[in-house]
Amino acid sequence: MMCDMYPRIDADSDPAALDAADPLAGYRDLFALDDAELVYLDGNSLGRPPRAVAKAVAELLDGTWRTELVAGWDSWVDLPTIAGDELARSVLGASPGEVLVADSTSANLYKLAAAALAAATPDRRVLVTDDDNFPTDRYILAGIAEQFGATLRIVRTDIDTGVDPEAVAAAVGADTAVVCLSHVAYRSGALADMERISAIARDAGAFTLWDLCHSAGSVPVELNRCGVDLAVGCTYKYLNAGPGAPAFLYVRKDLQSRLRQPMWGWFGQTDQFAMGPEYRPVEDIRRFSVGTPPISGITAVRAALEPTSRAGIGALREKSVALTTYALALIERRLVPLGFRVATPRDPNLRGGHVTIEHAKAWQISQAMRRAGIVPDYRAPNRVRLGFAPLYNGFGEIARAVEGIADIVASGAYVEFDDAVSRVT
Repeated sequence: MMCDMYPRIDADSDPAALDAADPLAGYRDLFALDDAELVYLDGNSLGRPPRAVAKAVAELLDGTWRTELVAGWDSWVDLPTIAGDELARSVLGASPGEVLVADSTSANLYKLAAAALAAATPDRRVLVTDDDNFPTDRYILAGIAEQFGATLRIVRTDIDTGVDPEAVAAAVGADTAVVCLSHVAYRSGALADMERISAIARDAGAFTLWDLCHSAGSVPVELNRCGVDLAVGCTYKYLNAGPGAPAFLYVRKDLQSRLRQPMWGWFGQTDQFAMGPEYRPVEDIRRFSVGTPPISGITAVRAALEPTSRAGIGALREKSVALTTYALALIERRLVPLGFRVATPRDPNLRGGHVTIEHAKAWQISQAMRRAGIVPDYRAPNRVRLGFAPLYNGFGEIARAVEGIADIVASGAYVEFDDAVSRVT
């Protein structure tokens, strides 16, 4: 696969020429860059701050809240579904009324997995996931299995190449209630075949539940076209909504009145301000709400989404493929001879928006990189993860990062750092 906007990219490509021709280069100016020389390639839980977010939150704090006080709730109360529709349209390939911005990814995963298990027939008591799924997903599914007397079936996955549809097919059967997987693997960046795996689960009579944390805003997500039942994801990675920004959940429209989530909160209640004695959930996506929504957080989500919506996920994907292609070409030339191993699929159709490289001294190297003004993140075992955000990363930054890593390893500068991995990586 090669991109129309970036037709020829290899290790000999001129990064300055690529940046000059980049149709998305101007989007970098929409972000606060206090240190313009810093190469920010963190694939973790925090994108750079869009300038519009600070403005929108300030207007909320100094405007609506200050002037309207509690009357502001007349407009705030519907923000979770308004923001959800915006995400559905611009990022998730979903229909209006199918996405809700609420809670955390972990809480949303619990709500949807438990609801799907409860809706399954009594002979379906198995939850399926893979051994390389993000830890919170595995933990929550294990907790649900323990709580409700179900079984968690683990699919063996290669941590470089990602989920194999055939392995999923072998694990799914007449006893399966839910298949829960990540669209993009958090360590390697491997991209799962959402359409094929969803069809496998559907043909077996199981619900599909996808974690979109590393794909939303980075790769095209087509929930409706792929026949996905349920999905969750965060807004603080490629969607840049800020630390602890609220997550989202997706429930296919025809399932909404059928599923009854386990957290019965008043924001999911019919006529919630009647303060009735019994819980009667609304019939639409709002039944997956629980408590009072975080208005400042949802305001940030909506403001942060605007650049992604304007650029278009197709254009962002093209640039993402170009960035990762260029990075891999440079890594093969400069870093593999220095002891690195590429732990991400070379085929762009099989990878998301980040590239992972493995080295025995990966933790120490990642710390030396930060001192050199290159911010990656580290993932066990012995992996440096480089996340490329098409809205603000450029080709020149990639060239500087790879050359910087090569200098660190060749000079042995990383040995100055302790090999004990810290709590936050």
